[in-house]
Amino acid sequence: MSGERTLFDLTNKVAIVTGASRGIGEAIARRLAQHGARVIVSSRKLDACEAVASSINEAEGREAAYAVACNISHKEDLQKLVDETKAKWGPADILISNAAVNPYYGPMSGMSDEHFDKILTCNVKASHWLSQMLIPDMREKKDGAIVIISSIGGMVGSSTIGGYNISKAADLQLARNLAVECGPDNIRVNCICPGVVKTHFAEALWKDPKIEKLMTQKLPLRRFGEPDDIAGAAVFLASPAGQWMTGQSIIIDGGTLNGTAEI
Repeated sequence: MSGERTLFDLTNKVAIVTGASRGIGEAIARRLAQHGARVIVSSRKLDACEAVASSINEAEGREAAYAVACNISHKEDLQKLVDETKAKWGPADILISNAAVNPYYGPMSGMSDEHFDKILTCNVKASHWLSQMLIPDMREKKDGAIVIISSIGGMVGSSTIGGYNISKAADLQLARNLAVECGPDNIRVNCICPGVVKTHFAEALWKDPKIEKLMTQKLPLRRFGEPDDIAGAAVFLASPAGQWMTGQSIIIDGGTLNGTAEI
């Protein structure tokens, strides 16, 4: 094996991670860098991205991360993200499309068109737009990995986050379509479907200790996830270890779907 890349070696690979200033995105950015990648840390707020990038660089002892602000709901911002990445480190080899929104909780009968449009734009169209901006360079290199962070919500019904779940179900199909279209050029496209992870994004589901205790009693592993529980799968899908996997969805939920129907 001497001289060969190890299964999880990402040395000199360029990765874009959206929603990377905290939570799952930050954990993924840190782990990609740990495995050798050069990571673009992106979210709406530049100062938050710069703090994470600085922390990663200090931890890795090299320039492993660079901050670029981007609002995923704006197509021109996504193009700027792609352009800044190329200017800094060259074309991206890896996309982790993690940023998402959920501006509405409640039954779908009460969801406004504006809320639904925002959910679909940020959670589905943005991944489509960004993928299409990156795929031409990946095709030229005959290599690339796209990972969309979906959710187990895309596999079940819900009386409170139905719009969000629709968008996450669409992500699964987006990955399948792109996998078929891009497979001949050795571009792999997959989803990760987390259960409830203890992030700011999902704090409505876990912040109350009584609710957390009640809900986790139903889970086989008896706890909600931590951001780092998701990061390993992203490294796998982005690395040589995942080179024959495409169009698939990895469920990481502590066994949630085995124990309860509604998230």
